Amino acid sequence: MTEDLSGPNIMASLKKTVKHVVLQTPCGRILLMPFRLSKALSYYAPKLKYMLRWTLSSREVTNFTYHITRANQEYLAHTVSVITGVPYSGAMSYLNEIQEDDDVRRHIAERVRRGPERHVSDEGVRFGRRIGWYAFVRIVKPRVVVETGVDKGHGAVLLCAALMRNEAEGFPGRYYGTDINLDAGFLLSEPYSSVGTILYGDSICSLQSIPNIDLFINDSDHSAQYERREYETIAPKLSPRGIILGDNCHCNDVLANFSVERHRQFIFFREEPQDHWYPGGGIGISFVRELHSQSSAA
Repeated sequence: MTEDLSGPNIMASLKKTVKHVVLQTPCGRILLMPFRLSKALSYYAPKLKYMLRWTLSSREVTNFTYHITRANQEYLAHTVSVITGVPYSGAMSYLNEIQEDDDVRRHIAERVRRGPERHVSDEGVRFGRRIGWYAFVRIVKPRVVVETGVDKGHGAVLLCAALMRNEAEGFPGRYYGTDINLDAGFLLSEPYSSVGTILYGDSICSLQSIPNIDLFINDSDHSAQYERREYETIAPKLSPRGIILGDNCHCNDVLANFSVERHRQFIFFREEPQDHWYPGGGIGISFVRELHSQSSAA
């Protein structure tokens, strides 16, 4: 019997040999290194163009602002819907509401333009995961909202905008921000400061002065120990339907553990920034499922 040495058979044999060498021999691991490197870079290389553009166009050095992707907004709406019991469409309408608020956009842009930190702040209004904070305020209708760690005040303005809309619907509420930096919160001014106040000093001391809390947002000192102290401080002040939003849950499990100890539910939402090099943070949400289910059913 004569061996078939035709072109197609030789190529098939050669491919089989190469595949064997690559997949089933020690040298294959070395030969595949460039392929593995290329595969890994395909996930991260696109960020390089965002790094360059951000370096040249942005002024920010911390607390970066950006939009989240449309798909990520949809996932956030589903998350809010599951926790609060409102339909997905209702949750999404609130996410859209704040992003389409021209008054908030003009207010922040003007305050940045004239503010003391204009050289390290961008005028563009991009709330990222904070739009989820807004949706919770609009749905839960809290009487007292507390945010520890105000920085420039993007969250403060957004939360106060939600409270103002709630008030127009017959559900008044008040915002309290805490920050140890006396220059924090320059974005918060009229009309939004009509429903909001910033308490300057150590957050733990400021929290002790607030008797009742319906929605608490941790965004201050990002050490796990201090975050834990904040949760322990607000625990007896939190209303039965109170919600805790943790802004540092992508870095530690403090709020998750606190929720287990206090017999609360916990969900983590991870954000996906749009056209930005930052990988994103997230929202840790601690809540009591039974009470929120009953509320939504009523």
